[in-house]
Formats: sequence, C-alpha cells, structure tokens
Amino acid sequence: MNTSADSSGGCACSGHCAAAPSPLLPDEAAAGGRRSTFRVPGMDCPSEERLIRMALDGADGLHGIGIDLAARTVTLHHVGPLAPLQTKLAALGFGAELLVTESGAAPPDSATDRDEAGVLRTLLAINAAMFVFELASGLWAQSTGLIADALDMLADTSVYGLGLYAVGRSAAGKLRVAHLSGWLQLLLAGGALAEVVRRAVSGSEPEPLWMSGVALLALAANLACLLLMARHRDGGAHMKASWIFSTNDALANVGVIIAGGLVAATGTRWPDLAIGTAIALLVASGALRILKLRA
Repeated sequence: MNTSADSSGGCACSGHCAAAPSPLLPDEAAAGGRRSTFRVPGMDCPSEERLIRMALDGADGLHGIGIDLAARTVTLHHVGPLAPLQTKLAALGFGAELLVTESGAAPPDSATDRDEAGVLRTLLAINAAMFVFELASGLWAQSTGLIADALDMLADTSVYGLGLYAVGRSAAGKLRVAHLSGWLQLLLAGGALAEVVRRAVSGSEPEPLWMSGVALLALAANLACLLLMARHRDGGAHMKASWIFSTNDALANVGVIIAGGLVAATGTRWPDLAIGTAIALLVASGALRILKLRA
C-alpha cells in the first residue's frame, strides 16, 4: 500500500486504510458494546447508503447502523471484533476510514433516518385526516369512487405508520414492512370491490359536484405528499412503497373528478361504479408492485 504524509502528519492511503480496533473487553460488552464511526468519502447519495446497509445486513455482532449522508459518516454499534465489519465496508470501494471507536455508546439515528421519520409523520397525518373526510363524504354522496379512494387513504395511513416503524432498520427489515403494506393494500382493494358490487346491486344516486370537489381536495393533499417525499423516493423499500401508493392516489383522485363530471353529464351512476372499480384495481396493481420489491 502506498502512503504519503499529509499536512497534519497523518497518512493518505491510495487503498482502504484504518486504525486497527482494540479488542472488546467483557465490561464493555456488558455496557452495550462499541460505537465505531467511519468516514466514507465515496458515499454521497441514498443509493450508496442503501448499498452499505445491504452489505452489513445480518452481520454478526452488529446491533445498529447510523448514517449521516451530509457528513459522509457511518457509525456501527456492535459487540465483538470490528475487523469483519470493516472488511465489508472496505469491499464496497467507497474509501471507508475508521475515525473513532468508543465503548458503551448507543447507536445514533442518522440524519437521513430522522428526515424520513419527519416526512412519514406528516404524510400519516394528512392521509388520516383525508380518510375520515373522504369516507364521510362518500357515504353522504353515495359515491363508490369516494369510498374506494377513502379506503385507499386508510391503507396509506397504515403504510406510513409501518414506514415509521421501518426507519433505521436493516434493508431486509424495511423490505418486510413494505411487503406487509402490500398485503394490506390487497385486502382493502378487495373491500372496495365488494362495495362496488353492493351498490351495483342495491342502487345508489351519487352527487357529482360533491364527488369532484372532494376528489379535488384529495388530489391537492396527495400532490403535497409527493412533494414532501420526492427526495426519498429512491430510498429504502418502505419509502419506495410510500411513493408508489401516493402516486396511485393522485391518479385515483383525477379519476374521481372525471367520473363526477360524467355522472353530471349522463345522469347515471355507472361512471361512479366504474371509477370505484378502477381505483380498486389500481390499488391492487400497486400492491403487486410492492410485493415484487427486493432490497
């Protein structure tokens, strides 16, 4: 390995170099292990963060990972030797350099994790409020389109709650949460289709102006959600799932607006039943996309 002295008297390495970790003492293990922080100059985007999490996922003795993209640091909370973890980081080719190893320290949340959690809390609040409003509006307006859209909002509320649970977990953990949200979407899509069948048999008189007005408000809410999560759309599987769901929601809202206009123009309920069916199928399609996600 070629080395050269830098201005601070240290060394600059052309390969991957780091100070050798000291052995873990028994009392340090009892105190919670070690916290080892690496500078990773080659990590500058969420996709590289994801590669690091995938490379370290399931490693022996690793209890937590904290990643700060802005500072380009990776902090590992571990019990046992650091060398195997250090080897995994070096193999990625991002230039990982050990900065410090401390004993008995809890793993920090990364700046990205904190940012994701804040976005997901906001999305959860928006979707929960819209679910209540759309469901009440759909029942009053006798609109299967609004009811189906409200059930979609309920699914999204649950998805964002599950996403909050996944923040900071391993890539495999995030994928499990995303798949759980996909199964939930399939269940609610089935419920929406059942409501369409019930109203097709028993009859309904949807209110077109109310349909379009509520759907327009829901569209504004979903566009706000998409703007909030735009910078996280290529993050972990849980954030990819959230992006897919919100995109589908916006499309469903546009469909309800159009259906409201068709109900007014034709004087029949069939456009409303058609959009209710279409939304249920759209939700099911999004769920299948989620279930196909891999870490």
